[in-house]
Amino acid sequence: MLRIVLFLVLIALAGAGAAWVADQPGNVVLTWGGFRASPSIPVFVLCLGIFAVLVVLLWSVLTAIWRTPGRIRRRRHEKRHARGRHAITHGLLAIGHGDTALARRHAEAARRHAPDDPLALLLHAQSAQLEGNRDEAQRAFRAMAEREDTRLLGLRGLFIEAQRADDAVSAVMIAEEAIKLSPSSTWASHAVLGFRCARGDWSGALAILDSNLSAGLIDKPTYRRQRGVLLTARALELERMDRDVARESVMEAVKLAPTLVPAAVLAAKFESEAHQVRRAMKLVEAAWLANPHPDLADAYAHVKLGDSARQRLQRVETLAAKTPADKAGHVEGQLAIARAAIDASEFARAREVLAPYVNDPTQRVALLMAELERAEHGDGGRARAWTLRAVRARHDPAWTADGYVSDRWRPVSPVTGRLDAFQWQTPVASLPSDKGTTIESSAFEEAMLAAPPAKRVTATSEAPEEPVVIAPDPTPAAAPAAQDNAPPAAREEPAATPAEPVKPAPDVTESSPLAETPVFRTRADLGKPAQAPIQTVIPIVRAPDDPGIDDEGPSDEFTEQIGTPKAQAGGWRGFWSRWGA
Repeated sequence: MLRIVLFLVLIALAGAGAAWVADQPGNVVLTWGGFRASPSIPVFVLCLGIFAVLVVLLWSVLTAIWRTPGRIRRRRHEKRHARGRHAITHGLLAIGHGDTALARRHAEAARRHAPDDPLALLLHAQSAQLEGNRDEAQRAFRAMAEREDTRLLGLRGLFIEAQRADDAVSAVMIAEEAIKLSPSSTWASHAVLGFRCARGDWSGALAILDSNLSAGLIDKPTYRRQRGVLLTARALELERMDRDVARESVMEAVKLAPTLVPAAVLAAKFESEAHQVRRAMKLVEAAWLANPHPDLADAYAHVKLGDSARQRLQRVETLAAKTPADKAGHVEGQLAIARAAIDASEFARAREVLAPYVNDPTQRVALLMAELERAEHGDGGRARAWTLRAVRARHDPAWTADGYVSDRWRPVSPVTGRLDAFQWQTPVASLPSDKGTTIESSAFEEAMLAAPPAKRVTATSEAPEEPVVIAPDPTPAAAPAAQDNAPPAAREEPAATPAEPVKPAPDVTESSPLAETPVFRTRADLGKPAQAPIQTVIPIVRAPDDPGIDDEGPSDEFTEQIGTPKAQAGGWRGFWSRWGA
């Protein structure tokens, strides 16, 4: 609306000016040599306006002619830039869906049309990585590292290439250079922290952690937890070399992370040695409520030096009572009670605690039952049967990080280098599955577990006692078969009576009680299986429980994408191998 009003005002002023000029009397006299003209004032003003318009038009034409070469150059540059952007866009898309040839073609086009574009260098480096040409990729990343705007990106690419080449020294040097340029770089701080932890440089790792807190990469609770983890790792390393520094470190760690199991165990050990029993018990109880662990139970049992086994059992029962029965860690308390009860020779108490878990035992439960059978009755057969069951039993919780299972706690993951990655949990490989068990329980194991532990079964009669297996067979044609301690499930047990000939016993149904298993079995009722013919070529069969060696070697996703190491070679050999020679 304002523009319309302004336009109308200008038109009105122009009309008023033209009317005023038209009303002016008089003439304008122009003399140039022999030329003389005397137009009126309105005519002179009109001619002056036409002359001004012509001058402006002439100036515009001359300016356009003068600027035409520059416009042509800018137009060509814009077209080249547009083609380069187009090549970069489609090249990155080709890298995304794994088309190596198309990515390389677009990378060459981008380098021709937009050589100074940082994205062209990135496309060139990534296409070289996709082809497996690491030398070309490193050259592209070095060119990016020399530029001011792409220095961090180039260092990141060189770091990745050093990791793929297993060059840890170059990788850590590149990461430290990146930290100097940008302390807030997450990947560089993570890499340097992991390398320093792997070398055991706990002071340097703590310095990186403080830098991460100052840069805002981590929050305060995460900083406290990770600092506690690093201090605990330093204390565990210096426990035997410098106990004063180890004690100081673990006491600070248990204040920062009171639920960290290794810190609580080591701190309780130091407090117990200083005769601070109540303080040590409080440290263990705080960690136990958050994460029940067998090391905590063991530290709680031995918190007071010189106690008897029965006193340790009472103390462990007190600790286990703090965990409710509906909590996941309740089983750790029961297993700790069973362990202490076996040490105190309270075998009835140990059996009572382990009774709810013997139907579906874990490895620790089965091993405790084997130790219980051996310690209480001296029954080696039942102990071996429980040990065999432990081999096939479910795994107990363990220290696990990124699929890696360790027998001890570690501050960083050996797979990814992540700090505080280990958790006390059941490994993924032992979780329930819909697949059937690979190794089924044997009849020998079931017979040994079903037999009474304190009885010895022999054949009795009025005649002199003699084991059934030694009695000769009156039939001269049948030879005694070799004893087999692993009979199939459908095998019939013979009834051992000295007065009557040996007869097969009827099948045992599910409702009938299990019969006592004799120590020796006669095998005259079983026919000797025919021997299989010996094959001309005996195949080498791997045992069921032997993992063997993978002939193909570990799979590498990057190698599968970029080809074999021969195809990754540079120069004429790599060129010749990529063409199929």
